[in-house]
Amino acid sequence: MLSMGKEKGDESPVSSSKDEDVMMVESTSSTVGFDEKMTKKLVRKIDLYLVPFLALLYLLSYLDRTNIGNARLGGLEADLGMTGLDYNIVLAVFFPTYVLAEVPSNMMMKRWRPSMWIPTIMVAWGITTTLMGLSQSFGGLVAARMASPQNLSGRVRAGKDINADTEPALGLAEGGLFPGVTYYITMWYRRHECGFRMALFYSAATAAGAFGGLLARGIIEMAGVGGLSGWQWLFILEGILTTIIAVIAYFVMSDYPSTAKFLTPAERQEVTRRLKYDHNGLADEFDMRYFWDAVKDWKIYVHMLITLAIYTSNYSVALFLPTIIRTLGYSNNTAQLMTVPPYIFACATCIGGGILGDRTRQRGVWMIMFCCFSLIGLIMLIVSHNNNVKYAAVFFAAGGFFPNVPMGAAWQGNNVGGSLKRGVGLAMHVGFGNLGGVLSSFVFLSKDSPQFVQGLAILISLNVMAAILAGVMTVYYRRENARRDREHKAPEAYTEDEKSLERTKGDYATFFRYTK
Repeated sequence: MLSMGKEKGDESPVSSSKDEDVMMVESTSSTVGFDEKMTKKLVRKIDLYLVPFLALLYLLSYLDRTNIGNARLGGLEADLGMTGLDYNIVLAVFFPTYVLAEVPSNMMMKRWRPSMWIPTIMVAWGITTTLMGLSQSFGGLVAARMASPQNLSGRVRAGKDINADTEPALGLAEGGLFPGVTYYITMWYRRHECGFRMALFYSAATAAGAFGGLLARGIIEMAGVGGLSGWQWLFILEGILTTIIAVIAYFVMSDYPSTAKFLTPAERQEVTRRLKYDHNGLADEFDMRYFWDAVKDWKIYVHMLITLAIYTSNYSVALFLPTIIRTLGYSNNTAQLMTVPPYIFACATCIGGGILGDRTRQRGVWMIMFCCFSLIGLIMLIVSHNNNVKYAAVFFAAGGFFPNVPMGAAWQGNNVGGSLKRGVGLAMHVGFGNLGGVLSSFVFLSKDSPQFVQGLAILISLNVMAAILAGVMTVYYRRENARRDREHKAPEAYTEDEKSLERTKGDYATFFRYTK
């Protein structure tokens, strides 16, 4: 795990293990905390308890959201009589409710308990994903991508096909996970520890891409079992797995550091102290004025545009990679397997980007670099007619797209001050970005196969826009930090009383400094 630097004022704890907890709890009343060795051990303990399970949750989310790309190669379109833009429409209908869910979901996270909210929405989308496997028509599949599990299960029991007049809920349920877990991570780690953890969490998406291809290859061989097609079993089994893990999540998730049972009393106090020290005592309570502070902050809207460009590219790869690889001359089954290596490479760049961002305490320059990396791949895809070169280009594209998702979320989370404003800002950031799911559904059209020039040109334009806007924000943050350094005293020179006078100002407090 990432090594943690020694905080100002850290002192070595007393050597007596008998008195260690007492001394550590007492130390939290001041700026004194654990020494460097104990801090590393504490952060590693939190990492081992939180990150793997959160990554598993997102792996299942991403798997359930994008497995339709694998189902397409398993005979989905032929079985349901889908033609023209039908497949693109099935992809697009998921995202409107998915986006609408994100801001209210994060506000519910603040108002309610994460260990109840996150598993509950998982159960809802797990059941609905399972019922997608019972679709018998194009309209039924559209409804399953949009419909509530209650309505779907009622129609199934009645022996009817799932139709398109049911109410939206699959996107509504699944929409809360990514912004929710991103917000949740900021409740446990300091600002410059979040990037690596978000990268580890999001790397589950690349694992889902790799694992999903292998899993789909095996499950689709179940075609004919129980009178169902292979793609139907793909939805059913993956949905059941999500539901089982969701039930387990009720019992294993912790809410906040101050109530975590896996931490000792001294550790709970120390995590709380570290976060208060890092967040400079900014407002933590639930108050709707912080919602409006987020809505009125222009910086969040610029990040939303960056995220829209990145997410559109990301979803395009996730939803169409099997199709793109099939156009390189591979059979359907081989194309499923050939999606695995690019995802493994993207996983490595995702984690590497998180490490670089945290260690250098910079985000913008790395986002620009990864945009350039993906542009190399997109240009290779559009100009080359050699299948080997095109397959290599997929590595560049995926390796640039995926790291910028957690990097962007960490950058936004670092630069929005105050707990509720940060939660709302992250949800706006992720929510608007997920509109890219709608756009990506129509980027690669069947009529443009096999070169997909129009789709690739769109992605090139979006990545150029993301790089330019990231550069603009990097320059702004540097200049604003320099202005505050000139006009105000250093952040560490403020007393607690002085900070309390500006606690409601969020990132506009004079002691707040932005991550570049």
